[in-house]
Amino acid sequence: MIMKAQYRKPLVASLLFLVIAGVAGAQDWPQWRGSNRDGSVAGFATPKTWPDQLKQRWKITVGEGHSSPVIAGGRVFLHSRQGEQEIVASYDLASGKQLWKDAYAVAYKMHPAATGHGKGPKSTPIVSNGRLYTLGITGILTCYEAATGKLVWRKDFASQYKQTSPVFGTAMSPLIDRGLLIAHVGGHDQGELVAFDATTGAVKWSWTGDGPGYASPVIAELGGVRQVITQSQQNVIGTSAASGELLWKIPFTTEYEQNIVTPVVARDLVIISGLNKGVTALRPVKRGNVWAADEVWQNKEASLYMNSPLLRGDMLFGFSHRNKGQYFCVDVKTGKTLWSGDGRQGENAALLLAGDLIFALNNEADLTIFPATAKLQTPIRKYKVADSPTWAHPVLLPGRVLVKDANTLALWSFE
Repeated sequence: MIMKAQYRKPLVASLLFLVIAGVAGAQDWPQWRGSNRDGSVAGFATPKTWPDQLKQRWKITVGEGHSSPVIAGGRVFLHSRQGEQEIVASYDLASGKQLWKDAYAVAYKMHPAATGHGKGPKSTPIVSNGRLYTLGITGILTCYEAATGKLVWRKDFASQYKQTSPVFGTAMSPLIDRGLLIAHVGGHDQGELVAFDATTGAVKWSWTGDGPGYASPVIAELGGVRQVITQSQQNVIGTSAASGELLWKIPFTTEYEQNIVTPVVARDLVIISGLNKGVTALRPVKRGNVWAADEVWQNKEASLYMNSPLLRGDMLFGFSHRNKGQYFCVDVKTGKTLWSGDGRQGENAALLLAGDLIFALNNEADLTIFPATAKLQTPIRKYKVADSPTWAHPVLLPGRVLVKDANTLALWSFE
């Protein structure tokens, strides 16, 4: 069979991407908070000696936004904004060289209360099976070929909803489960949690009971049922991952309806939090044909605003907005506070767990490393990794860390 010339390059690039991805899988960080959506990092080896300063390998200008970089097959993928366009681009991880770029016009007017956070985007992309999926600040959902940047399909939902994003812009990060791309689309007071066929974009199921929040969903099997668990605009919900059927929900509304925190699943518990809501553990259970979410414990000493917490064994680590920002640890079995750190640590921090270490990047570009233990210990190291605010989650790699600040992306080395 003779292959037409115009199809050779995309096919070769796609095959090369798949080969590279197979080799470099241990370094992949394909979605929001990593492979398991829980902030846990594999493959990081603690340096024999921590350097006094990190070494910058490369730094490039990429545009504004809080969307976190993702990595697959030795490539970095980033969603950002330049002027009145949203930019989706791929970069070589080793050098920072741009491999491909797509730009499309996105007009967006910020809510006056959110002007300090810019026009986004805020949602983190996801890479799966050779494709890249992005969700823009106005709710535009796009699928690309990851190797080439070729557009596969795109949806903007403008014909379905009066508003296509929440009040402060779309922030939830999509997930993929068993061939379904799951995203909460729509806007304030009108939206739906939708499962799209990841290949074609066709709708497979939807739940229309609430508008989207700013939290990102997770997948967990509870009570023998695979569930999508998330914070919507006014609730915490669990739906069937296979059909979208609502299994359980509890009312949950924070000030200004800013449900942001990604739920954490600890065995049969779902741990949630929100602005001035404390930290709560729920146990979803099915009694007969009816599901419920029973409250197991609540801790009012810590409360999370934008931070999503980490789980290590029976310890939950997070960054509370109380006392102008402080790190804390809670016993998952009892809800008791094990320790709280000093206050005034920043407005927000993104946390990663690598073995027995926590890497915390606050919005002031301070990367703090401290032991993940049940007793408060002195931080091991603190590094300055940017000259402007760092709201996006970092990506921790063997010997390196990838940091997105206000407008640039930089790779730092611990070696």
